Amino acid sequence: MRIALFQPDIPQNTGTILRLCACLNVEAHIIEPAGFPVSDRHFRRAGMDYLDQVTIMRHDCWSKFEQWRAATGCRLVLLTTKGLTPYLDYRYAATDVLLLGRESAGVPDDVAAAADARLIIPVQRGLRSLNVAVAAAMVLGEALRQTGSSIEAPQP
Repeated sequence: MRIALFQPDIPQNTGTILRLCACLNVEAHIIEPAGFPVSDRHFRRAGMDYLDQVTIMRHDCWSKFEQWRAATGCRLVLLTTKGLTPYLDYRYAATDVLLLGRESAGVPDDVAAAADARLIIPVQRGLRSLNVAVAAAMVLGEALRQTGSSIEAPQP
């Protein structure tokens, strides 16, 4: 399982998602350009010392990410407010890449069209969406549960 962030805007969210990836042993991909320098203090503070524990792959642009994905054969699963399939109704594979768009704009139409699946987290009518880091945690948790890829809990 992998998480990919498409041109992330907010360093705190990116740091939080990278911390999530570190804790759950999930590879992270950042599709640039990001809306902040990776040395940003907010990014570092949100990721804390976990940033040294996560595998991060950076892609200069969308086309470079797509080249990598074509070479690995991974399915692309987009989390989007425009999705039709609820995330709990989807069957995940251990090799899936969960793609999250920019906090300010999501992903462009060509990126959405490249996705093998477009999933939604249903929210109360009249509300737009959850925070991107919260959405990542919810969907990643379900994907890991389904694929049996979760970290074993320590025995007392």
